[in-house]
Amino acid sequence: MPVLLGLWVFALAFVAVMLVVHDGQERTQQRAALRALDDYDVSATMRQREMLESLRQRVLGPAAARLARLVGRFTPAGYSAQVRRKLLCAGSPGGLDPDRFVACKVVGALSVVLWVPLSSLGGFDGLNRLLVIGLVWAVSFVGPDVYLSRKTEERQHQIAVKLPDVLDMLVISVEAGLGLEQAIDRTTATVPGPLSDEFARMLADTRVGSSRAEALRALDDRTQVPELRSFILAMLQADTFGVSVGRILRSQAEEMRVRRRQRAQEKAMKAPVKMLFPLIFCIFPSLFVVVIGPGAMNIARSLG
Repeated sequence: MPVLLGLWVFALAFVAVMLVVHDGQERTQQRAALRALDDYDVSATMRQREMLESLRQRVLGPAAARLARLVGRFTPAGYSAQVRRKLLCAGSPGGLDPDRFVACKVVGALSVVLWVPLSSLGGFDGLNRLLVIGLVWAVSFVGPDVYLSRKTEERQHQIAVKLPDVLDMLVISVEAGLGLEQAIDRTTATVPGPLSDEFARMLADTRVGSSRAEALRALDDRTQVPELRSFILAMLQADTFGVSVGRILRSQAEEMRVRRRQRAQEKAMKAPVKMLFPLIFCIFPSLFVVVIGPGAMNIARSLG
């Protein structure tokens, strides 16, 4: 009974949160539509301007920023820079910034005061209660890091997989007579994805005054993909020694296709090893029960 009560409370809270979020999204869309009207005046007062923003921007954003500044006094030196680098590699999923990420970590650390009474509602006691509290608290605290690492791996995989196709498009565009910047601009408009977004940001860096080498190095710092780093090094060497860009792009496209094939083969070779543990601990026991169980029962009856 306490477990069912806790589940019902959690379900009702979840539904209430989803309704609030949905209502906030609808209001945000309405405000955006109103801003698009020419005759809609939003310059009355500062309060009216702030009220046009969503609830998350008005309440949760400032609260997370203040909490992050408070916690920043006690965090190790360089932690914010490390979090910012990780968020860059992950592409800032869900609009996360370092302040919100640190706030999520703090909320996860303080959630132990919530799990203690909930564990009593679940009917746990003694050592089981301590284990449940410790497990749920660890998941709440480490959850943001795991989520960020997962998003980083997914984004890096998407970049590595898309890189040969993007390089093929660049080869075609450069050999057709376009410059490298024009070819990248055309390719980013044709092939959507995180790699195109990063190339578009690289072009934006060059347009505001950065050199091509600086923009390429910044691209490598943001992505941390080995295949893309190889391409960037080849382009830097081509700029330094005056090698033909089209020839470098063609050779890099062929090399990236070989690397993509090798990546797929590596995953295929790892599949039997990953299947070993489910076979041993999940499939084999049930198979032994079905195959050996009747015979063992007959033997036990005959001996009895």
